[in-house]
Amino acid sequence: MNSHWFAPLIFAAAIFGWLTATALPDVVWLDQITQLLRTAFFSALKMVIAPLIFFSLIAGVMQLRASSHMGRLGGVTIAYYLTTTGIAVLIGLIVVLFYHPWTAFPPLVEDPSVLGDLTTQSARLIDPGDGSTFSLLSTLLQRMLINPFNALAQMNVLGILVVAILFGLAAAITLPTDSALPKIFDELAQITYKLAGWVLTTLPIGLFAITFQLAQRIDFSTLAALGQLVGVVFGATLFHGLIVLPAIAWRVSGKNPLQFLRAVSQPMVTALLTSSSAATLPLSMRTAQEKLGLDQARSAFVLPLGATANMDGTALFEGIAAVFLAYMFGIDLGTTGVIAIFLVAMLSSVGAPGIPSGSMAGMQMVLLAVGIPLEAIGLLLLIERPLDTFRTAINVEGDLVGCLVAKRFA
Repeated sequence: MNSHWFAPLIFAAAIFGWLTATALPDVVWLDQITQLLRTAFFSALKMVIAPLIFFSLIAGVMQLRASSHMGRLGGVTIAYYLTTTGIAVLIGLIVVLFYHPWTAFPPLVEDPSVLGDLTTQSARLIDPGDGSTFSLLSTLLQRMLINPFNALAQMNVLGILVVAILFGLAAAITLPTDSALPKIFDELAQITYKLAGWVLTTLPIGLFAITFQLAQRIDFSTLAALGQLVGVVFGATLFHGLIVLPAIAWRVSGKNPLQFLRAVSQPMVTALLTSSSAATLPLSMRTAQEKLGLDQARSAFVLPLGATANMDGTALFEGIAAVFLAYMFGIDLGTTGVIAIFLVAMLSSVGAPGIPSGSMAGMQMVLLAVGIPLEAIGLLLLIERPLDTFRTAINVEGDLVGCLVAKRFA
């Protein structure tokens, strides 16, 4: 289903749920049916998350084998992408620690247990309210270095991420160029994408049931809090796109920020309209060669890699949105919990699977890691579409800055 229809569908479900609760408060069977549909949708979603993360990440890392043959270019490009994603995460972390205006409004749910057991307790990185940094670090190590089968069975998102990345890197380094294993894992990833696609076909039903159940709790204060979230995410992303990335471009190429933004304006506008880094790729490559002076060989490596691995705007959005949802659904995080959220947001953005609504797949990883009910995604989808177009433009801008970095240092 086209994501343009998410917001109208959710608003229709909210209005229907509110009217039903007001005019027909004794119709129990309708509430039971929507609750059953909601539970079935999230059970199917949880079924596919673990294999989707595992196989897509391994396949993606194995595709980076070319970087070992590209030598310095591969190292510089990957280091740049990790650095800018880290900067984006740091910006989001600073913002939510010092500025969180939505707390002026009451949370949507005081007690998340009323929503049912839709998260896996063992998947959490921390216990709610745990303020110990040592406890966080200890738990992180235990979650990261774990039997991969246990990680998959327990929905241990961080363990799945780390095992998949390490396994993929080891395979990329040791396998011969004619090995069939990368193709096998790529085919397994395609199978999980297809399975996820089947689950996503039920998204309209799932969203309708989720919103119907939440309709009695959503009021104008909730909508105002969502507006505050939009403002915070937009401001933080704008700072990254108009200050941080142009400053890097200026430092490595000598182009002042206005010159650089003028040079990359066409692919950024295209990304804004299409919400797709991949669809913008041909125009980005032409811009890199004609306006940034990058040769074809470098642009053919830097930009396709960036279209799948460089997701600064996504990491920033997922981190801030998860902190917002934790408040709205009564999850006490503490400072260590906020740090854990942004750590997982950074990892999940780098390994975002190439499926429709890929940012929402990464969002599921973040929510599961800290015990936020998956139902919270229904609330996010009210505002996700306009923010998605904006952060995609910033992602493309970051890829083009990477071209200048590669030109200077590789």
